[in-house]
Amino acid sequence: MKRRWVLSSGLLLGASALVVGSFRTGHRSLARASGPPVPVLVELFTSEGCSSCPPAEAELSRLAADQPVAGVRVVPLAFHVDYWDALGWRDPFSSAAWTARQGEYARGRGGQIYTPEAIVHGGKDCVGSDDGALQALLTRAAQLPRIPVDITRAVTDSQGTLRVTVHVGALGTSASGDVALDVAVTESGLHVAVPRGENGGRTLAHAPVARDLRRAGTVGPGGGTFDVVLAVPATSRRENLEIVAFVSAENGGGVLGVGTRKPATASGAQANSQ
Repeated sequence: MKRRWVLSSGLLLGASALVVGSFRTGHRSLARASGPPVPVLVELFTSEGCSSCPPAEAELSRLAADQPVAGVRVVPLAFHVDYWDALGWRDPFSSAAWTARQGEYARGRGGQIYTPEAIVHGGKDCVGSDDGALQALLTRAAQLPRIPVDITRAVTDSQGTLRVTVHVGALGTSASGDVALDVAVTESGLHVAVPRGENGGRTLAHAPVARDLRRAGTVGPGGGTFDVVLAVPATSRRENLEIVAFVSAENGGGVLGVGTRKPATASGAQANSQ
């Protein structure tokens, strides 16, 4: 197994094999800290064309399902990049926009672009399959000040798009400079049989896949309420969708608050959490 990365120039390079000692088949149960768990965003940059990515997707899925870190609620968001698409298999979930997003992170920290890369709460990154590194970063992120993000509405209209309303609390002293609100929709339960490329012959189970991401606006010191429309493929199963809204400092200061919500069901019921 190889960790692979690309430089900002787009040149694909290979590195010697990594020994990731923290791969596990499960997680130990940890006692929950007092109070509700803090939502922490984990962005995974991944590709069906990369043989090192399936373990990272399994790791993120386990973290989201088991929630093993005390005081933390893992919020998964998998972005499928497109720079693997010319190497034997085109990932159907890949997007140049997700590659550009990863590139912005790399430029902000003067680092490299690689898969599988996990970025925790818009801050530190690690190899996405490294359980120990991920849990340490999750614990650290949960200690940061948090701005309330509440998704008050998420409904599907007659055209099949999602109309979302998000309320952001006052920024207080948690942020300096411009703060942006981004809203994404993810789809879980996706499986793909890959016939070619590094994962040829395998059926891959994916962590929640980013289906759309929109910038809702810039948040002022007093917070505010924002409306955004998200596009969802016609093939998506509505029961597997989740809205993820997050505010971040545009100067590279990381994520400042996260909220999630399931879209309205046929009966109009919704579940909301922060």
